[in-house]
Amino acid sequence: MWGLVPLFWPLLKPAGAAEILAHRMVWSLVVVGVALLFVRKWDWLRELVRQPKRLGLVTIAAAVITVNWGLYIWSVNAGHVVEASLGYFINPLVSIALGVLLLGERLRPAQWAAVGVGVLAVLVLAIGYGRPPWISLTLAFSFGTYGLVKKKVDLGGVESLAAETAVQFLPAFGYLVWLAARGELSFAQEGFGHAALLASTGLVTAIPLVCFGAAAIRVPLSTLGLLQYLAPVFQFMLGIFYFHEEMPGERWAGFGLVWLALVVLTWDALRTARSGRIRLARATAAAAAAPDPAGAEVQRESAV
Repeated sequence: MWGLVPLFWPLLKPAGAAEILAHRMVWSLVVVGVALLFVRKWDWLRELVRQPKRLGLVTIAAAVITVNWGLYIWSVNAGHVVEASLGYFINPLVSIALGVLLLGERLRPAQWAAVGVGVLAVLVLAIGYGRPPWISLTLAFSFGTYGLVKKKVDLGGVESLAAETAVQFLPAFGYLVWLAARGELSFAQEGFGHAALLASTGLVTAIPLVCFGAAAIRVPLSTLGLLQYLAPVFQFMLGIFYFHEEMPGERWAGFGLVWLALVVLTWDALRTARSGRIRLARATAAAAAAPDPAGAEVQRESAV
């Protein structure tokens, strides 16, 4: 679903990116509000209101994802689907860089190599585009920052979206009222079908997120990480074969380097996960084979 979203945003024209973004914020809150009423999960809200620091982090997350959503909608409708897909390809590399710079995490040699290849890819793409790929970099860094902040907030998927869209709601609704006062709100001027499509932005936002949350507790993390590459792959293919965007040789070279970095990163992650499972299995077997001091003591007391 995330990979096919570029097909949806053009359907909302003549609404501009800012109006689409505002509708996405407003209707997302409506959808998650209904979902929370259905499952009756409100305890998290009382805890969140009592913690100003977490509320501040939710506000930061809402601001960062606003930038990400808005730029993505604009880039798709402005004919930059391929460059937008690049942002989500390099997002894992950005997340690693943020972990090193802000959290003091240590990288394995393969991770350093992947980040180095990723930097080289950005340089090659900057030459190919004649400018830095600012759409890709902004999408990658905004989503990477969003993930970093959400890690600190520690809320579930639906609850987190509800909190963030609650922060976004008043500015978004105010912007729509302002557009209506100026007679520029397409929601009220383009017929019922157009209004229904704009209202469905809430479903387009919430349903993939709910599915992702459900998958996260059922699918191994390594598999989940690999599946997340499908979204930018679909977006890239749509940009080339459906929207017919240009891909000169320099851009193929840059994308090739990004994909090489992701292959190295994925190989290292799978290798590390496999080594961890082997160590855990050996430790479990050793613990099972070792004598139990407490059991031995009970046996001695029984014998006496």
